[in-house]
Amino acid sequence: MDGPMQIKYAILLPPTALALITAFVFARLYRDRIAEIRARRIHPQHLASAKQAQDTLQNVAASDHFRNMFEVPVLFYALCGFLAITQLTNHLLLACAWGYVALRAAHTYVHLTSNIVIRRFQLFFASSIVLFVMWAIFAARLLTA
Repeated sequence: MDGPMQIKYAILLPPTALALITAFVFARLYRDRIAEIRARRIHPQHLASAKQAQDTLQNVAASDHFRNMFEVPVLFYALCGFLAITQLTNHLLLACAWGYVALRAAHTYVHLTSNIVIRRFQLFFASSIVLFVMWAIFAARLLTA
């Protein structure tokens, strides 16, 4: 494989890593949810709606974070796919993609451990800025391609 082909496929590694982080959060959500249902003897029917679950469950960090992994990160998945399809990836975009994943991993860690809101916000904000910069670079490269 030559250089551009390597970058073309390399841009698919960061979203794959982010999907693995999402899978980890899903496993954590499953573990936490089952543990709470068993420990508190909650009948599953009491969780039939999001409102009922919100009113009933106490340990919701993994659930909240799992939902969060399908909000802004969707723009990341789409961008990486577009970069692979158009072959407009460069080393800067690849580095930014890995930076985005690292910031999201840190965000996951904070959300599922200390849950310090200001830290979570700082990581969310930083990752979002990286993502929007990536979109701006992609748009500029697309317009000049």
